[in-house]
Amino acid sequence: MPVADVRGVKLNYEIVGDAGPWVTLSPGGRRAGDDLTKLAGMIADAGYRVLLHDRRNCGASDVSIGGDVSESEVWADDLVELLRQLGATPAYVGGVSSGCRMSLHVAIRHPEAVKALLLWRVSGGEWSANRLAGNYYGQFIEMAKQGGMAAVCASDHFAAVIAANPSNRERLMSMPVDDFIAKMEDWQQYFFDGAHMPSIGTTEEQLRKLTMPACILPGHDNTHPEPVAKVVHGLMPNSEMYEVMTEQEIEDQRAAGAEIIYERDEAVAPVFIDFLARVSGAVRA
Repeated sequence: MPVADVRGVKLNYEIVGDAGPWVTLSPGGRRAGDDLTKLAGMIADAGYRVLLHDRRNCGASDVSIGGDVSESEVWADDLVELLRQLGATPAYVGGVSSGCRMSLHVAIRHPEAVKALLLWRVSGGEWSANRLAGNYYGQFIEMAKQGGMAAVCASDHFAAVIAANPSNRERLMSMPVDDFIAKMEDWQQYFFDGAHMPSIGTTEEQLRKLTMPACILPGHDNTHPEPVAKVVHGLMPNSEMYEVMTEQEIEDQRAAGAEIIYERDEAVAPVFIDFLARVSGAVRA
């Protein structure tokens, strides 16, 4: 895969499709960009170029624990710079869960870079914020306190990014453990502060100012409650919301004990493709 030097960090990326308007999709959690390869292929087949990338601290991209803003905002600024390097702005920007939070920050911080938003599994609420704070940061804070940076490197996530990019081990091991803990605690606060926002990390005022078209697909679990998506939809003046799962699919997954309820790419792709086709004439080329 190609690698771009973005704000001093090497980011791994892939372009699916040879021509057409630019779309970028980002996965949930700290997953690598290729988690959305199947969906990207479906959208590319409809006439778009889809950018997938590994965010810093994810996949095969460089680890870089630092900055003056939340990690979601760091990711947002990285994505915009990558899009600019590729001559891909403005673009249709989308993501799921953590990719959704990042996409909202792209629109808030760089509205000129966004034609429209593709948002699904919007995260929000106190339970969600506390769970995600622990998953993203709390567990690594405790590892670092107990076993230093060697313990962090041995964690499932950072062991995987080291395997994908061996130079990441030196980056982590050279970081003073106190600095690592301080930045993790700083980034974790983003979730605690966002527990009572309409969606984690975004205020009512910020959402009301997002006037670009937006397509919202709600989640159906405790991390991505459907009411959160409805609130965000109500605040964003040019948003549309669509359900892509049947009630039976939702109930079947809940009965199976699935905490995160996943939509099928085959259901998501047609909704996004139809939305893109409809709004393409209403936004600047």
